[in-house]
This record gives sequence, structure tokens and C-alpha cells, in this order.
Amino acid sequence: MGLTGADIERIVRQARLKARREKRPVRYDDIEEGIRLDRPPVPYDLRWRFAVHEAGHAVVHHALDLGPIHGLNIDTGKGGYNLLGFNPSRSDTVEWYSKMLAVLMAGRAAEALILKRVSGGSGGSDDSDLARATRLALDMERTLGFGEEYPLLYRAYRNPADVLDVDPQVATRVHVRLERGKEAATAVLQQRKDAFEKLIRALFDAQALDGDQVMRVLREDR
Repeated sequence: MGLTGADIERIVRQARLKARREKRPVRYDDIEEGIRLDRPPVPYDLRWRFAVHEAGHAVVHHALDLGPIHGLNIDTGKGGYNLLGFNPSRSDTVEWYSKMLAVLMAGRAAEALILKRVSGGSGGSDDSDLARATRLALDMERTLGFGEEYPLLYRAYRNPADVLDVDPQVATRVHVRLERGKEAATAVLQQRKDAFEKLIRALFDAQALDGDQVMRVLREDR
């Protein structure tokens, strides 16, 4: 995860050269070593925070039965990320979108729960957790028919800030939805505390887990 095709080709080529020099077959360890050397080491405290954050997303996503988990990664040096899939039979109901908000807010909830303070890692860019959650909550209010005021009015927008900065009432309702999402995520993480903590440790140690490895940890708690 996080590598281009050219990166992978180069790492495999280097692994083959190493194995040839040592007159043996290529081993998985050769590939993994090449990946590790290709990336700068992540400081201990950041690595732990990334593990807490991404484990939070995965646990809530799994608990709410939204779809498969394809992998988690915290060794890029640029923050952690997750590969979460969604069931094709998803239902576009207010309940489903509320679950999505919980998953998006789960990283922040996880940091608050384990670390007792949150970082700016869930925000800061247009594709961040907070940005996506804000757009989703605003869509629920203005375009999806779930608004607490005038739910039947379809009111499109280009930029969330254009609405939220000038309409405090809408901003309040959107913020309430985000708070509810964070509270729902926190409740799940508290209920699945053992699995959550096991996944944090596993991700911290391995730095990258594929979907099968994540699911083994989550299933152990059942």
C-alpha cells in the first residue's frame, strides 16, 4: 500500500539481486526489507498515534458491518491511512449515512479515548476525515432529504464554507451531526475495547496489515 508500480518493480529487482549474490531463492523478508528501506522511519510517538487513529476507523467500520477491510498502513512517514470497502448493497438511508459519519469520526474519537487529546491529523485538507464528514453532514441537511429544517428542499452548494460561514443555524445542525458521529464511534470503541487495543498493538508492531490480518485480530474478540 502506498507504493507505485515503479516502486514495487525496483524493490523486487533489488531483492532478486540480493538473493542472486547470496546464491539462494528470493524470500519474503527480502521484499519487506526493501519496502522498509524505501521509507523513512516514523518516530515512536507518531507511529503510536497513527496506529490508534487507523485502528479506530477499522474497528468502527467492522462493528457497523459496512463492508470489507482491505488494509491499514502507518509506515509512509506522511500519516496513516486505511483501505475500507463498502458493501454494494448499501442502503441510502439516514441510518446508513449516520454510520458513515461514525466511521469518519472514529479516528478522532480513538485519539481522544486512548491518548486523551486529539491531533490535527483528522483535518487540514479537503480530503481529510473532518472535511469528508462535514460535507456528508451538510449533504444530509441540504441535498439528501434528511434535514431538520425544510427536508424536502434540495439546495446544492459548491463549497461547504460558503454555506457554513454565513448560516450559523445550518452550521450548528451540521456540527451536531458530527458530534453524534463521534459519540457513536466512541461508544463502539468502548464496547470493543479489547479488539481495539489488540489491533493498535498489532498495527504498531507490523506498521502495515492486510485485510486478512486485520480480520484475524477483530475476530479473536468474538
